Amino acid sequence: MLDDLKYIHQKDTQDALGLAAGQWHMLTTEYDLPQLDFEVENIVFAGMGGSALWALIATTWPGFSVPFEIWRRYDAPSYISDKTLLIVSSYSGNTEETLSALEAGENAGAQIVVAASGGKLVEIAEAKGYPLTLLPKSAQPRYAALNGLKSLVTILERAGLVAAEGAEKTLHEAADFLKSEIANWLPDVPTENNPAKQLALEVAGTSPVIYAGSKMFPAAYKWKISFNENAKNVAWCNEIPEFSHNELIGWSSHPVDKPYSVIDLRSSFEHERVQKRFTVTERVLSGLRPSPHVVDAKGETILEHILYLVAFGDFVSMYTGLLNGVDPAPVDLVEKMKKALDE
Repeated sequence: MLDDLKYIHQKDTQDALGLAAGQWHMLTTEYDLPQLDFEVENIVFAGMGGSALWALIATTWPGFSVPFEIWRRYDAPSYISDKTLLIVSSYSGNTEETLSALEAGENAGAQIVVAASGGKLVEIAEAKGYPLTLLPKSAQPRYAALNGLKSLVTILERAGLVAAEGAEKTLHEAADFLKSEIANWLPDVPTENNPAKQLALEVAGTSPVIYAGSKMFPAAYKWKISFNENAKNVAWCNEIPEFSHNELIGWSSHPVDKPYSVIDLRSSFEHERVQKRFTVTERVLSGLRPSPHVVDAKGETILEHILYLVAFGDFVSMYTGLLNGVDPAPVDLVEKMKKALDE
């Protein structure tokens, strides 16, 4: 089925696989943003779902030179003040939680930057003169995570708040690496040579549970998003070492024959004790849970490792969706829920 290009084109009506194939281009996107003369003591990033994803990636790379928090709620943190940089992010520009956070930030006198592709957020930014990174339109926010990452890196560099030196340039240079790796997962690469198709076949019909260490956890979270939305297949994720302190025990009892697939996202950049925890966990849970599918990150830098894992998960989840007989792109139930909330 996964080597039947006619079937793929019929099911993938919005060319989600094509968008995944071209995502390396996003690392080279340029945003027209002036230098930002802010004196701040902390950063709050307000966003939901795929619009918060790139902020999570940025906690691994490039990092921040001041305390940073991702806010996925209404309102805003109690500590927010005129010494806070509030980055409000919504691909549609209409996410109600994010608009609520913006209002709370304005009331607290926060310094504000907007990242959106349109909607109310862009209207507000233009009316009030807030710095704005205008994101390219995308079929779904989850398909544009790297656009968002480049946008955020641009904001951080313009504000002098990025931990990694030369982050914009480094991100641009990583595009060739990602393009080369993606070529191995494309639809015209047969299953026998395509690790993304192979893993999709292994996990189809189960609920994937994705684990990663602290540095690669943003990729695990992206896999969770992608399985749920691309494959319409419920999935969970967790972070090691936190997993070892509670969830580990959950695998130790009935039913022994559990309807899950375990996927470990591993990287040599993780703390050495995290790497050992993967090995020990596999040993102590042997026979109590499905044997994990190990995905080893590729690349020479921590940025390349996380880009590799994020993109690989896109293809695995889309191929799983095709095996499930669903179109990867639409998320009709989310739209239905939004409408119901407005009634």
